[in-house]
Amino acid sequence: MDPLRAFRTVDDAAAVAAGMVSTDARPQDIWRHAIVQLLDDYTSVLHHQGRAAAQAMWADQPRPSGDRRVDAAFAALGEHLARRDGWPAPPWVRDPALEAMPWWFVTALKGLHPRALVESPLSFRKRGIFITRGALQRA
Repeated sequence: MDPLRAFRTVDDAAAVAAGMVSTDARPQDIWRHAIVQLLDDYTSVLHHQGRAAAQAMWADQPRPSGDRRVDAAFAALGEHLARRDGWPAPPWVRDPALEAMPWWFVTALKGLHPRALVESPLSFRKRGIFITRGALQRA
């Protein structure tokens, strides 16, 4: 997939994540280039094409990335967006295997870990992924 092209599905983002995992990219970089970019592309589709088109981006379970934390983050983001934007979460996000082991604090700044424990949305927290409030806020 062309890295400059928008993600049309969660699987597009998972393909980029898998490529990054295979080159031992830092988890924080995978978060930024796959998960946050997917959020940006989803937001654009939601704004320009509507809720049905945005929901369709999450219909099919993405390929495994090779990193359990990343796979769990895709499920968490899908569930979070479904709840936030009022569409039914796809069944694949309920897979109990989609849990970060060990827990993943997305920020490398250990001083922010207690804050991330408190601020993480439920869909992330229950999968062992901890983010600060600003991690999903976009300009």
